[in-house]
Amino acid sequence: MYVYDEYDQRIVEDRVKQFRDQTRRYLEGELSGEEFRPLRLQNGLYIQRYAPMLRVAVPYGLLSSVQVRKLAQIARDYDKGYAHISTRQNVQFNWPELEDVPEILAELATVQMHAIQTSGNCIRNTTTDQFAGVARDELVDPRPWCEIIRQWSTFHPEFSHLPRKFKIAVNGAVSDRAAVEVHDIGLEAVKNEAGELGFRVSVGGGLGRTPIVGSFINEFLPWQHLLSYLDAILRVYNRYGRRDNKYKARIKILVKALGPDVFAERVNAEWAHLKDGPTTLTQEEVERVAKHFVDPAYKALDDQDAALAALDAEHPGFARWRSRNTFAHKKPGYVAVTLSLKPTGVAPGDVTDKQLDAIADLADRYAFGEVRNSHNQNIILADVEQAQLFALWGELRELGFATPNVGLLTDIICCPGGDFCSLANAKSIPVAEAIQRRFDDLDYLFDIGNLDLNISGCMNACGHHHVGHIGILGVDKKGQEFYQVSLGGSAGRDASLAQILGPSFAQNEMADVIEKIIKVYVEQRTEDEQFLDTFRRIGIDPFKERVYAANH
Repeated sequence: MYVYDEYDQRIVEDRVKQFRDQTRRYLEGELSGEEFRPLRLQNGLYIQRYAPMLRVAVPYGLLSSVQVRKLAQIARDYDKGYAHISTRQNVQFNWPELEDVPEILAELATVQMHAIQTSGNCIRNTTTDQFAGVARDELVDPRPWCEIIRQWSTFHPEFSHLPRKFKIAVNGAVSDRAAVEVHDIGLEAVKNEAGELGFRVSVGGGLGRTPIVGSFINEFLPWQHLLSYLDAILRVYNRYGRRDNKYKARIKILVKALGPDVFAERVNAEWAHLKDGPTTLTQEEVERVAKHFVDPAYKALDDQDAALAALDAEHPGFARWRSRNTFAHKKPGYVAVTLSLKPTGVAPGDVTDKQLDAIADLADRYAFGEVRNSHNQNIILADVEQAQLFALWGELRELGFATPNVGLLTDIICCPGGDFCSLANAKSIPVAEAIQRRFDDLDYLFDIGNLDLNISGCMNACGHHHVGHIGILGVDKKGQEFYQVSLGGSAGRDASLAQILGPSFAQNEMADVIEKIIKVYVEQRTEDEQFLDTFRRIGIDPFKERVYAANH
């Protein structure tokens, strides 16, 4: 993983000193709340419903065991003993005291971490595939490119006050596990007929109040021109993006208003002034960054298929877990393992300080000292020997990480909702728990198969409900919490936005509603169909008829 040089470290430490003084001035009354607001947002600090929330940057979701232990210590010493994994692969603390935040940032700086550009109208954390560098279907490791973008975008003077926040995702594999089409900019690694590497560029995707799937405006951008082309896109957005209405300020609104072709023309016109300039990437620069992402010291191993099959036969629980929570690795004899943070009764994505310490220990013993956060709010050990899987499974069961539900209905993406967030219209966590309890039969869950269920507490869509196969949105009806259901979304390749089922439901109806939707799917599916396939074949009407016949 990327290691700071002296220059990087000094930048982060100087920012800590600066914010320490800004916080002191605010607490002593020298700065008003309005003056302090942009300063705290530049350092990832929000004011939530009951307490501040600090969002810590985890570039492209990659953490060392040393960093994980530091997060555990911060959760223990400065919070209520837990942290939260966000859908941008970052880590959030929900209960720090404002006067402690400079100390937390100082602690983070000792392990090459910070909270810079995790909030505000700037370029946020660049995200990617949680299996980057180990996936068998990978064309190129996206992590060096994410790091190049991170270094380019951090403190970029032109783009520190954009019309609105800005999100970039990079995918390097055949499958799109980075959801590039619903980002402000999505970058898809491709190779041309000559075998040269480039990027297919999507712009104007995003969720929130106006969900839009992005438009591809460049089918092959040579890698050398990546940064100059990004500069051109951001300059066009900075110049023409709306600043009079924050609800219409995202780049997706500009792309839709101009049309993708006209937007692309303006980008190309701007790019003409930038192409082949100082930001042109060289092989030397790419190699400088890429050397931080070389393979660990893998052993020469054979695949353990026969031995694992024997263990599966002897231990059905292990077989279930292995079928859902492991991912094929590019190296023989290895596998990537997802630690589920979605056991019933726990807020999706929450992890305690003791669990974080345990994860760090597991990473050191099983996975070369590294872990990844996924935008699905789980944690991954990417390089586990197959021969150690059974022992690891035993430890994960003890720690509460072995729920065999990755990719299933109870592996719910869920924002903190009204339990924490001052923007939320409704609570998310109780709805997630009610659905998990209704579908606690593992045999039934496995029979249902792959299904993405996403919950957001408001239209800001932090839970990505628009791209869930089943999406749930909290809405306010005359001061009462209700929930709108949508079906048919997808964040993968050929992304689609979900269709609203109909009028919203009370919280106590939600588990029944989801059960009726699932029953329609089970009755209607063909042998090989997953939920999304069936929905796209039969449409929304059969689901609507079943749900509303019994409810209204």
